[in-house]
Amino acid sequence: MSFEEYKGVFVFAQQVDGVINNVALELTSEATKLAAALKTDVTAVLLGHDVKGLADELAKYGADKVLVVDDPALETYTTEPYAHAMDEIIKNYKPDIVLYGATAIGRDLAPRVSARVATGLTADCTVLEIDEFKNALGNVNKGYEGKLFLNATRPAFGGNLMATIVCPDNKPQMATVRPGVMQKIEPKDVKANVEEVKIDFAKNNKCVEVLEVVKAVKDKVDISEANILVSGGRGVGSAENFKLLEDLAEAIGGEVSASRACVDAGWVAKDIQVGQTGKTVRPNVYFAIGISGAIQHAAGMEESDLIIAINKDESAPIFSFADYGVVGDLNKIVPLLTEAIKNA
Repeated sequence: MSFEEYKGVFVFAQQVDGVINNVALELTSEATKLAAALKTDVTAVLLGHDVKGLADELAKYGADKVLVVDDPALETYTTEPYAHAMDEIIKNYKPDIVLYGATAIGRDLAPRVSARVATGLTADCTVLEIDEFKNALGNVNKGYEGKLFLNATRPAFGGNLMATIVCPDNKPQMATVRPGVMQKIEPKDVKANVEEVKIDFAKNNKCVEVLEVVKAVKDKVDISEANILVSGGRGVGSAENFKLLEDLAEAIGGEVSASRACVDAGWVAKDIQVGQTGKTVRPNVYFAIGISGAIQHAAGMEESDLIIAINKDESAPIFSFADYGVVGDLNKIVPLLTEAIKNA
């Protein structure tokens, strides 16, 4: 099979209720780097109903073209019509690379599309690069000399290893990427180059009918979007002690997060876990309280603008990359810090 006709980096631009998901803008921004290495263009694929007006936002973050599929069948996400639309887009436009956010929608959609177009999919990636296809020794595999591929890196074996995966013999190359991992570029003041695509959405026995959409009110900010995080680790000691972190977070206007050890212990919910097997965050301020700073946790927060560590172990790895460190008992330090912030 010849792959010469497969060109371009495509991004599934997830939107819900007329709002583009932040990870779509992160991926469009990252796609500009991949496209530059391949000397090609970035195309965003926007699926929905009455969503054409969102195209300019995608162009601001690097989309050279926006393919808009506008149809009532796409108003609410369901697997079959969205998978059908992406399948048709890929077969007709033949992209070299297709990226999806590793959201609930992206994780449902991407594997179904990869099965339809008979290609591989690397899930939950944290690094994307364009490079040759190399073996474990760093040598280019025979038969692939001079060719560039998407090298997608993701945590493996519970986050203890990082695996770089290449799909050299099938197109397109596909990956899902965790929200918060890639940085958005500075938005440009441009208008989108929009191409409207018509697709037949005849219902079949795989289609699901949505009878009602019930929206729950979230009382907490997604930690991947928080500006300030107060994060606790094993050193916090118990679920009850997280009250200290909650008080600090409330005083400073932040959100509480945690390491995997706290989630495994049942002290906190999985949705506030930071790290390779949790969420990747990049807040303005990150308090690491009772966190040792193991590589699995560091990978999820080391890009924070300011890291403040509190730990009684002066040799804890967290101090090697924290901007400020306090050695001492968190049970004494955190209440004092909270009180000082309130007084300020």
